[in-house]
Order: sequence, then structure tokens, then C-alpha cells
Amino acid sequence: MAGQVQARRDLAHGRVGGQPVKRPVEVAIYVEGGGDSTADKNALRIGMDVLLTSLKDRVRAKAWRWKLVFCGGRRAAYEKFINAREHAGSNDIVILLVDSEGPVTVDTKAAHLKQRQGDEGWDLTGVPEDHIHFMAQTMEAWIVADPEALATYYGQGFRTNALPARQNLEDEAKPNVAEKLKAATRDSKTKGEYHKIAHASQLLAKIDPTKVRARCPHAERFFTTLERLIG
Repeated sequence: MAGQVQARRDLAHGRVGGQPVKRPVEVAIYVEGGGDSTADKNALRIGMDVLLTSLKDRVRAKAWRWKLVFCGGRRAAYEKFINAREHAGSNDIVILLVDSEGPVTVDTKAAHLKQRQGDEGWDLTGVPEDHIHFMAQTMEAWIVADPEALATYYGQGFRTNALPARQNLEDEAKPNVAEKLKAATRDSKTKGEYHKIAHASQLLAKIDPTKVRARCPHAERFFTTLERLIG
């Protein structure tokens, strides 16, 4: 009986037979988005999980653990990211992915966040630059990077020519991306005007990541960095 109790205690503390259990490396990505609703956050997570399939497959091929968390607001994403870093294993890869909310004009992503109004108090001291990433200037820039996928999704009434035409979508101001996406979808006969959660969660699973990477430099940096870190 005493042996059974000790075995349970060892297991609870990550030990078997008194020896530490070596757990798999974990790749954890904490993402801004989803609001306060658990259902909305889960819907976005499912869509983003498909978009990031190539990274997830790399992780699984190494028998590592993959964790993707939509956190709601950006402050919540930051706090969950910092908490995860404090409890991470020495080989774990913990990533923050948030909207840049504007053009990135400084040398580091940490500096951009430090100077951005609304992100006061974010302490990223000691966080590797490789672990901070942006959807620039907003997640919707990733979505509009693939007009063909949007046209298929929205069907009759979708106006491709209303979308941002520039190659580098990060040069398109955040409000413009939202306005042009709504204009392009407003007359859709099947889906109606773009809806942040209901549509974004499905579109993330349909857009081509190669097109996102080609038109959004920070997305390309995110993918290439994770590919290098995972190996």
C-alpha cells in the first residue's frame, strides 16, 4: 500500500521509480484573438491549426508536443506567454503571436511592443527575438493574401477587385484592410459581409500559407523561424 502511494506521488511529480521522467519537448504558440468566448477561441484555434499544418507536422515528426492557444485580447496573450515561459522546460519553444497594430519601424519586435501605446508594462526582457512574432498589421492581412480562396468561400457577389492589390500587405494600414475586406464581401449571396470570428475561423483553414508568406513578410519570418527552431 505504501509503495502504491509513493508511486502515485512520484508520477504526480514527474518521476517514475524515483527517477525524473523525460517529457517531450513542447512547441507552444500563444496567439492574440478570439475575445472572451471559449467557443470563439476554439474555433480560431482549429482554423489556425490547419494553416500551420506544415509546422505542426514537423513537431509531430519529432514526437514533440504541439500546443496552439488563442488567448482573447493581446494583454491576455502576453500574460499567458510570460507564464508559459516561466514554467517551460529548458528545451521548450514558447512563441508569442500578436497583431503589430501598425507598421513596424524599429529594429526589434520587442522594441515595437515596448513603444506601442496600449502595450505599456510589457516586460520582454530576456525573451529571444525569435520567440516574438507579428501578424502585421493584423490577422486579416493574412486572410486577404489569398483572394482565390476568399472568392471560393464567399461565392456569388464577392468582389475580388475591392481587396488590397499591393504585393506587400503589411504596407496596407490596418483600418484599410478591414474596410476593403468588408467591401469585397458585402454583397456575398451565401456568406454576407466578413465576420471576424465566424468567417475568420473557417478562412484560416482554407487560405494557402505559401500565398500568405509571399505577401506578408512577418508571416514568412514566423514560418522560417519556427522551421529553424524545430529543425
